Amino acid sequence: MTDGRDIIVKPIVSEKSYRLLENNVYTFEVHSDATKPQIRSAVEEIFGVRVTRVNTLNRKGKRKRNRRNFSYGRKPDQKRALVTLAEGDSIELFDV
Repeated sequence: MTDGRDIIVKPIVSEKSYRLLENNVYTFEVHSDATKPQIRSAVEEIFGVRVTRVNTLNRKGKRKRNRRNFSYGRKPDQKRALVTLAEGDSIELFDV
């Protein structure tokens, strides 16, 4: 994983993530093997901003019921990164 676009999968758009934007915290889905230093360098490389802090969390996939044959499946597990940017920096992708 040398390219930053391999590490950052997609931005997370939810009510909670938009509330965090007030504190200059952006939420991304990242590759499950990505480390905090890799996430930091990928965000700085892709968006041209300064990152001050990276928090990560692993979310377990929810169990979902299949109505046709009454069996259960799973949604995929997900790793998220909460990236705090330096004061004055922002990402235009999230601007409301």
